[in-house]
Amino acid sequence: MRPHWAYLKYVVRHKWFVFLECIKLGVPLWRVILHDWDKFLPDEWFPYVNFFYYPNGLKRQRRDTTGYYKPDDTGDPDFDMAWFLHQKRNYHHWQSWALVRSDGTIKLFPIPSVFLCEMVADWRGAGRAQGTPDTKKWYETNKDRLYLHPDTRTMVELIL
Repeated sequence: MRPHWAYLKYVVRHKWFVFLECIKLGVPLWRVILHDWDKFLPDEWFPYVNFFYYPNGLKRQRRDTTGYYKPDDTGDPDFDMAWFLHQKRNYHHWQSWALVRSDGTIKLFPIPSVFLCEMVADWRGAGRAQGTPDTKKWYETNKDRLYLHPDTRTMVELIL
């Protein structure tokens, strides 16, 4: 029960900080309320709890010093699938706007402003919830790992 309680506290804290950031960026209230709703579904909840927490409820260290971790190749197939489902269910993840073509190339689509603002709010909220609130520094360190349409990247950098 301890890891589930610890994860619930984190998700609620994350959602609160995302809520505050979304309001600042003008994201519609209904989007803010629904933000990350799917993290409560069993196909995400249990893999996330098992990946991020020890059975005693202590958090596992999964990020490097920049706050980055490889969520798409963790070695944990249950978590990898949960992360895949999460990014496909939520248009505020840039991965929803990247199409992997059959030849292996990636086609990038511009992210509509409402999802772009929610994405930035998500980054800010996650940083605040994890005690690393400098989103601009995180972005500068990790921007080469984010596949963004040029128009989207321009808007993200203006917002930050």
